[in-house]
Amino acid sequence: MQASAWSAPTGTLGMLVESARRRALVLADHEDSLTRTARDGAAPPGFRAALDRDSVAVIAEIKRRSPSKGAINSTLDAVAQASAYERGGAAAISVLSEPDHFGGSSLDVEDVRREVTVPVLKKDFHVHPIQLLEAKALGASAALLIARALAPGELVELAREARMLDLEVLVEVRDEWELERALAIDAMVIGVNNRDLETLRIDPRTAERLLPAIPRGVIAVAESGMRTAGDILDAASWGADAVLIGSFLSASEDPQAAVRALCEIPRRRRDG
Repeated sequence: MQASAWSAPTGTLGMLVESARRRALVLADHEDSLTRTARDGAAPPGFRAALDRDSVAVIAEIKRRSPSKGAINSTLDAVAQASAYERGGAAAISVLSEPDHFGGSSLDVEDVRREVTVPVLKKDFHVHPIQLLEAKALGASAALLIARALAPGELVELAREARMLDLEVLVEVRDEWELERALAIDAMVIGVNNRDLETLRIDPRTAERLLPAIPRGVIAVAESGMRTAGDILDAASWGADAVLIGSFLSASEDPQAAVRALCEIPRRRRDG
């Protein structure tokens, strides 16, 4: 897909983006208080720095439900889950804060940030600068930007806003053009999502194809469809510096042990 052919996302992603735009309009009424909180808050731990280690870093996600799987763990306590992840060795915690289809909330981000010492990624469908201001005010170290969800100019605008807020970003891509867009805004953490968020289908060849093309100085994150140490070994062989794992860990009866079992896969540095 070329820049001139970009169109608004369809399917599930299109629905999620429209919902996010409506939520952003509500947030605009609170801009002054968010600005004060963001300005006065303590600096959070660095996201990229936490993922740069000898083993493949695990970003452990808090997710109660999803459009693809339905209910995953509807009674999940975000703070207890995050604490277990941290004890298990997670390098960072991803908090899925989207309320309507994933059962999350912004309060989850704030509560988890108070409890853990590792960085927190606010994972939502961020489509407006006010949402990044909220992420900063909540104490998140980083926020998700999905390239497919954002027109080229919007991605540039949100990346610029994040830099002004001193908020790191994880830019998510699914094809070569989106990867070019992420690199053009100097993204330092790029995620390759095996799941097509418009159709919800998973294709593990997406990570296999794109991870090796990410420059060595950028942290490359493999996303979706991973459950086992073998899955992470495969991702490492393609050049993943980190993995983001949500549904499997959120559904685990022993999240601390589940994370620990995935945290010792050696990292293989990409050549480029």
